[in-house]
Amino acid sequence: MNRDEDQKPLSFLEMLQSVLAAALGVQSGKNRSRDFSRGKPAHFILLGVGFTSLFVLLLLGLVKLILHLAAS
Repeated sequence: MNRDEDQKPLSFLEMLQSVLAAALGVQSGKNRSRDFSRGKPAHFILLGVGFTSLFVLLLLGLVKLILHLAAS
């Protein structure tokens, strides 16, 4: 990597990958240091809250579907 790439902000896909890896607990040290040097905390917070909300809604929908099918 050259200096221009080190200063370039993270793309949306890079941030999303970091949030998903952190949620699963498999974030590498290299990516974590990249996130701290090039990422903005507000972006990671928003993506984290969005991912968590989506995950909870998905689980809620799955439980409701299972309960509906079990009652039939």
